Amino acid sequence: MKHINKIFLLLFITLSLAPLSAHDLKGAVASDDRTPKNMLRDQFRNPVETLSFFGIESDMVVIELSPGGGWYTEILANYIHYPGTLIAAHWSKDSEVAYFRRGRANFEKKMSENPMYGRVEIVDLNSSMADANSVDAVLTFRNLHNWLGPNMDSIFENTFKALKPGGIFGIVEHRAKPGTSMEMMKKSGYVTEEHALEIAKKHGFELVATSEVNANPKDTANHPRGVWTLPPNYRLKDQDRDKYTEIGESDRMTLLLKKPTQS
Repeated sequence: MKHINKIFLLLFITLSLAPLSAHDLKGAVASDDRTPKNMLRDQFRNPVETLSFFGIESDMVVIELSPGGGWYTEILANYIHYPGTLIAAHWSKDSEVAYFRRGRANFEKKMSENPMYGRVEIVDLNSSMADANSVDAVLTFRNLHNWLGPNMDSIFENTFKALKPGGIFGIVEHRAKPGTSMEMMKKSGYVTEEHALEIAKKHGFELVATSEVNANPKDTANHPRGVWTLPPNYRLKDQDRDKYTEIGESDRMTLLLKKPTQS
């Protein structure tokens, strides 16, 4: 009987520890649940290093702003587990823009097809996104250029409200050269660090640190079709494709901001 009890105890411990190793960040990045095509981008997007820099833990409540097709969602959904929750703030399903409606529908379809997305909540990007002071971290990857103008102010304001005091706001964005005009930022898809930090500070955020983990010195940020000239978009198709393949994905700023701790 004692022998049987020991076996059951060992089995219980083994099963209890299994989820811990399954939700390790490196394990989430290497998971077979990820799309093989997406994994090819890891060399440019450095997910382990980036999420580690942002201090993302598996039990956090995290909002991902504008998740697009879910490149980072695949990783975060595999990593975040109870009591943590992943909130995906996507374009509205009722948007007047057909591209946004299709993107939301495709994202919802992806979320419904795999049980690993069970702790993903989907909300509208133009909403409050979460209760005030309830979120540990908000992340966005390569989206600021889509929000330039009043929309960026609204999203940053709602992000600040949703975060807990001391909560973090992690930003990765295509980096424009200092002095780039607003018109050129909108046209090229590259945003200056100065502008990103100006809007962040305007809405109450403090800069904690910057990282060069997603930097690419080969990228001049000056291409015929803007950032979309480079992989993975290749807007010029086969024209100078080898040249742009050699450059790789864009040079990116990586900013760690926080909502100040209230006294």
